[in-house]
Amino acid sequence: MTTIWVGIAAVAVVSMVMKAAGPALLGNRELPPRALGVIALLAAALLAGLVVVDTAGDFSWPLLAGLATVALARWRGAPELVAIVLGVVVAALLRLPGTLG
Repeated sequence: MTTIWVGIAAVAVVSMVMKAAGPALLGNRELPPRALGVIALLAAALLAGLVVVDTAGDFSWPLLAGLATVALARWRGAPELVAIVLGVVVAALLRLPGTLG
């Protein structure tokens, strides 16, 4: 089993444990809306962390800039496809000078 699959399995287990711990600890009490928002974003944050850690082995500034562009575009409310295209364009433009020489 490769390292990435072990990481994905670990994230899945941690996610299930966290989701099960909430009702067990809180009973019938409601969480505040802010806490619900944070919990809803945990899976995406963990997945993004795995992607960044996996790509850090092949670290390149254009890749990092592309990922940052996607994150910024999504944060500013851009649709997912638009954000991905922007990230690809930024990464490609930053890699262009290295391919010309």
